[in-house]
Amino acid sequence: MEDYSQITKPDFAYRYEFELDELNAMSSCLDAHGFAIIKDVLPPEIVETLKQAVIDGTDPEGTLGPGESQTRHAWIESGPGAWELLEYEPFMRIHRHLIGTDELTVHRSAAIIRMPGSKPVGWHTDWCGFSDGPPKNTGEVLNRGLWPSGKWFYITGSRPVHGGLCVIEDSHVEDWEGPEGFKLTADRRSFYPEGKEEHRYNGFDIPGLVPLFTNPGDMIVFAHRTYHGAFPNRLDEVRLSCAIGFRDRNHQIDIPWEIPEVGKQFLDALPDHLKKYTDGYTSIDTSWRG
Repeated sequence: MEDYSQITKPDFAYRYEFELDELNAMSSCLDAHGFAIIKDVLPPEIVETLKQAVIDGTDPEGTLGPGESQTRHAWIESGPGAWELLEYEPFMRIHRHLIGTDELTVHRSAAIIRMPGSKPVGWHTDWCGFSDGPPKNTGEVLNRGLWPSGKWFYITGSRPVHGGLCVIEDSHVEDWEGPEGFKLTADRRSFYPEGKEEHRYNGFDIPGLVPLFTNPGDMIVFAHRTYHGAFPNRLDEVRLSCAIGFRDRNHQIDIPWEIPEVGKQFLDALPDHLKKYTDGYTSIDTSWRG
């Protein structure tokens, strides 16, 4: 069994960690290399609120066992604990900067619990715009825009031994052909070793791999095409993460599903002063197939 605790923080010729007052420099790194980290976005009290909100919204009965993982799509619909981010000006300022407008609509949100012993997350890109044919699932409806796709808080910290996130630097460019020695899958959403059967690779012997080391209040940002994965959780500690992403309110999406009841309840319950962030909100029906 590989010892991921021996992996150390990489030292590059370029900076990829930035403070809240360095958003322009952060965007330059994002444009150049496909990822960046913004340090100390959230104070400890909000981090603690989010930890509970992830648990309440993702595994409220505490049923997950060793080796298991659970994702809550449309996590913002789980209750006021998630809405606190919409009230926190430094968080919203980052999104206004990333999208380039004050007119924001909640696009997607998610929370993930990964228990001790959970398996790695295979390499993939969230971008679903490689094909312009009719969408086959919700991801192909919602993930064809050009807004940055990754805005994650690893609220128990990100480090390889604890199921931390990793990205491939410079993999966000339009003509990227995969890491050396690997071949892109037919849908270009992942890659696999040359000469092997096509599958989503989940190993970590990849040229350009960047293991991300973050504290609970740090924000990880990666571009819409950036390929990423996650290490297995080898610690006896639950790993928690969450994200809320936005798009320009003027970019309307004609969804082919009806907003689920829990989504309608969220839209009704959200305080009036935050409803401006739900103009055009789509929610998600993960069972929908085109």
